Amino acid sequence: MASHISDANEAIQASGESTFEKAKKKAQEQIDHLFNVSLDIAVTGETGAGKSSFINAFRGEENAATGVRETTTEPTPYQHPKLPNVKLWDLPGIGSPNFKAKTYVKKMDFKKYDFFLIISATRFKENDLMLAEEIQKAKKKFYFIRSKIDIDIRAEEEKKTFNREETLSEIREDCQRNLKDLGNPPVFLISSRNLSEFDFEELVSTLTSELPEHKQFALLQSAPVTSVAMLEEKVVMFKKVIWAAAILSGGIAAVPVPGLSFACDTAMVMSFFTRCYHTFSLDDRSLEKLSERVNKPELKSLKKAPLLKELAEASVLRMGGSAVGEFLCSLVPVAGNVAAGVISFSMTRGLLENGLSVLADEGRKVLREAGLE
Repeated sequence: MASHISDANEAIQASGESTFEKAKKKAQEQIDHLFNVSLDIAVTGETGAGKSSFINAFRGEENAATGVRETTTEPTPYQHPKLPNVKLWDLPGIGSPNFKAKTYVKKMDFKKYDFFLIISATRFKENDLMLAEEIQKAKKKFYFIRSKIDIDIRAEEEKKTFNREETLSEIREDCQRNLKDLGNPPVFLISSRNLSEFDFEELVSTLTSELPEHKQFALLQSAPVTSVAMLEEKVVMFKKVIWAAAILSGGIAAVPVPGLSFACDTAMVMSFFTRCYHTFSLDDRSLEKLSERVNKPELKSLKKAPLLKELAEASVLRMGGSAVGEFLCSLVPVAGNVAAGVISFSMTRGLLENGLSVLADEGRKVLREAGLE
C-alpha cells in the first residue's frame, strides 16, 4: 500500500497541484484536451500554389480538389479522417478574379482559424505580403510554406553544378528576401508528394512550440507520422497525460457503486489505446497509404488491428481482477475509499504505460520497415 500511495503522490506532483481534488480537476482538463479540443487550420495562397495538395498530404486523404485553375470558390473545411475535431480549411486563392487582395480579408472569417499557412509555389508576392499583414492585424499567427520543392530539385539536378543543399539554401533565401518587410519570418520548404523530406517536421515542431498546450495535443495527433523522430514526439505527448487518466480512474474507484470503476476504467483505457493506435498510423488505411508512398507493397500485410484487440483483452482481464478489491475497499468508510482510489490509480497507470510502450514499439518497427528512421 505504501508504494501505491507514493505513486499517487507522485501523480499529484506531476499535475503541479497541491491536493488530489485540484489534481483531479486539472486531470479532467487534460483528458478533455486530448480527446475533444478543436483545431482549425487555414491554408491559403495564390491560385495553383498547392494548397489542396498540402491538405490532402496532411490528412492522408485525397478529397481536396486540385488543379492549375482556381478550384475553391469559398472556404471549404476538410475534416481529419481520424480526428473529427481537427479541420483544414482550403481558402480561395488570393489574387484570383473572384478574390482580389483588397476584399479578400472581408470575405474570410479570420477569427474562426487558429493559424494560417500561406503557400507559394514560387517566390512570395505582393498578395501574400498583404495577406500576412492583415492576418497580423487580426492578431493571428501565420507561417510561410514554399511548396513543390521536389519539382525544383528535379529541374536543378540536370545541371552539372548541382548541389542539393546550395539549391535549397538559394530557394529559401530568395523567398526571405521578398519577406524582409515582415521581419524575415522563417520559410518552410515542403513537398506535398513526400512530407518526409525537407522542412515538414520543422514546421510541425515550430507550430507545436507556439500553440497553446491544448491545441498542441490536437496538432500532434493529427500530423502524419513521417519519421521515428515524429513518432517519438507523439509518444512523449501521450506519456504526459497518463497521470491524468490514472487520477481520474482513482477518483471514480472511490465511489462505492458496483461495476462503475471497471466500466469507466475500461472505457478510458480503450479510448487511450485506440487514440495511440491511430495517431501512430498503425491502422490498415494508414499502412496502405505508407506502402504506396514508399513503394513497399509488403507493408500492406502488417496488420496491427489484432494487436489492439490483444491489448484490450489483456487489459480487461487485469482490470477485472482488481475491480473486486477496489469495491471491497470502497465499502469501508473514508479509508476504504482512499484505498480503492489508490488501487485503481496504480492499475490504470500501469496498463496505460504498458500499452503505450507496446504500440510505440510497433510504430517504430513499421517506420524501420518503411525506411523512415
